[in-house]
Amino acid sequence: MPTTKESSDELNPDVPVPATQLEPRKRRTPVDYLALAVATCGVGYLPFAPGTLGALVGAGLYVTVWTWINQIFQTRALGSAGNLLDYYTPQVTFMFLIVFGVTMLGIWAASRTERVIQKKDPSIVVIDEVAGQMIAFLSWPFLAHSGWTLISAFVLFRLFDIWKPYPIRRLEGLESGLGIMADDVLAGIYALIANSFLITGYLYYLALR
Repeated sequence: MPTTKESSDELNPDVPVPATQLEPRKRRTPVDYLALAVATCGVGYLPFAPGTLGALVGAGLYVTVWTWINQIFQTRALGSAGNLLDYYTPQVTFMFLIVFGVTMLGIWAASRTERVIQKKDPSIVVIDEVAGQMIAFLSWPFLAHSGWTLISAFVLFRLFDIWKPYPIRRLEGLESGLGIMADDVLAGIYALIANSFLITGYLYYLALR
């Protein structure tokens, strides 16, 4: 009997898949509930726009962590004579590690959630949008630490996540949680590149004025 491959993207319909691709349902364990909590990020069960809500969670998480580490490094930098690169490099490196950790955790949580609820790529899983949005936000501290760059990174990520230009859609075919996470990770990379070009163009325009 076929089951359904769901999607948290508003413009992507559910796709039937053979139930044989999923493991038999088992009694839930504490680890299963932990995986569900991580995969849904507190918003996956809401009945509207789970993908957008997941991206908003990613935006909030990124800004919160960045603000926290920025305060720590700013305090340490007050008594030093380092340049701007010395100031930002460890912070950006730390954010890369955070995003990598969220992605790896997401692969595990999404894979386990599939087995727990017996659905392929269930729409309640939004940890993929969280990771993808955080990747897109990596352009923020690099070039122009301002509010509009956050908005453009958010819009660009949602655009690429829903549009899914090549080869994003093909990555959905990867096994289990890897497929769930991979397409949003690539959408985040596309948004990161596009936003970086946008910010660079804006800074170049300001320099010519």
